[in-house]
Amino acid sequence: MPRSVNSVASRARRKKVMKQAKGYFGRRKNVYTVAKNAVDKAMLYAYRDRRQKKRNFRALWITRINAGVRLHGMSYSQFMGKVKTAKIELNRKVLADLAMNHPEAFEAIVNKVK
Repeated sequence: MPRSVNSVASRARRKKVMKQAKGYFGRRKNVYTVAKNAVDKAMLYAYRDRRQKKRNFRALWITRINAGVRLHGMSYSQFMGKVKTAKIELNRKVLADLAMNHPEAFEAIVNKVK
């Protein structure tokens, strides 16, 4: 009995990869073997960077809070320590937003923890 190959599934698999590679430069967009490698690498980067995005935002919030509290003569670490002891349950995202967009509200928080 001759070997049967599922060409329908093979073609669908290749089409899926080629669709994902749409917009790539050069042979990455139209040669399957090159596109497959490019798509695999892109998927790895996407997976990794979904986690790195969280780290990057936390670092950004910390930088913004630090800049905000330095205007009031305090460092970030001192401020966060005093926020914890004052039992103010605002996370870094909210504190950073206040420091950037609502400086008077942020100043009120700084004065409360001082």
